[in-house]
Amino acid sequence: MRTVGVEEELLLVDPETGEPQALSSAVLARAAMDDEDQAVFEKELHNQMLEFATHPQSGMGELRAEIIRCRKEAARHAGEIGCTVAALATSPLPVSPSVAVGRRYHWMDEHYGIITQEQLVLGCHVHVSVESDEEGVAVIDRIAPWLSVLSALSANSPYWQGKDTSYSSYRSRVWQRWPSAGPTEPFRSAERYHRRVASMVATGVLLDEGMIYFDARLSRRYPTVEIRVADVCLHADTAVLIATLARGLVETAAREWRAGVEPAEHSVSLLRLAAWRAARSGLTEELLHPVTMRRMPAEAVVRALLDHVGDALTETGDLERAQDAFAELLRRGNGARMQRELLRRTGSLQDVVIECVRQTQA
Repeated sequence: MRTVGVEEELLLVDPETGEPQALSSAVLARAAMDDEDQAVFEKELHNQMLEFATHPQSGMGELRAEIIRCRKEAARHAGEIGCTVAALATSPLPVSPSVAVGRRYHWMDEHYGIITQEQLVLGCHVHVSVESDEEGVAVIDRIAPWLSVLSALSANSPYWQGKDTSYSSYRSRVWQRWPSAGPTEPFRSAERYHRRVASMVATGVLLDEGMIYFDARLSRRYPTVEIRVADVCLHADTAVLIATLARGLVETAAREWRAGVEPAEHSVSLLRLAAWRAARSGLTEELLHPVTMRRMPAEAVVRALLDHVGDALTETGDLERAQDAFAELLRRGNGARMQRELLRRTGSLQDVVIECVRQTQA
């Protein structure tokens, strides 16, 4: 069974006002005092962000338990220096992001200017194990049309600098400003993938291979495909659903590759339109169907994804849980819908953030 790991980026906020707090260094120093957390929490591009990574897990129950534990531990460490954490993919309240200290971040700030300064966006990255780079690239080629559906499910960033953006996932629109971000055409082989990456780095526009921000890429550190399209999810159960579907997509794509099924011939232009539609609509309107690239109700498109990965999920025992999780997500709404409903009830973005702090650990 393929293992799955999740990286989540959390927003550090004041527990009373909901305003972002540039305290990541202090939180990390506090976390370092606990031996078991030394390898779990990491700094990110901005001082208002805190990242954690789970261990690889085979069972989704174990993955869920670890995500919840890491969120609670992040909140505990943050609380000891006067802030807390919220699983929000953008800050609903106005913020002036501060770039973290470090050679890498200084280089990015110097080279990309305002693009770097505005990247206070928080994602969820899913790592799924693969047997080889060749299998990994075959998977990347074949999952590309389906990734916009994961973006729609996870959408959790409707607000930006105190305003409603009219998007469900505005984080994904901000992220697309990086020169290497977004969907890719089929590579066809690991050799061509690595040659493309080397050519991109050789331009000098990117600092190194770590700045290859494809929607799905081979991990530099692990024998995994890393899927990078999701917003950080307000609820841990949604993150687990995204991870479950990601593993199903990887396994299904690997089987297609072994059976000689060619990747879909969708252009990058069409994939970008599908990503835009998902960012705009979330689960509330229409999405582009990954096979036909024609508009369909979001619920029907997600059910098409569940059908597509159904055999893989059945074999891991995850199909019924994924179906139930999706039904609950439709009932409750993803993070974007919940944030908007909270604002309608309370009239205050501050109250939205404070309630999302509570939901982060629920």
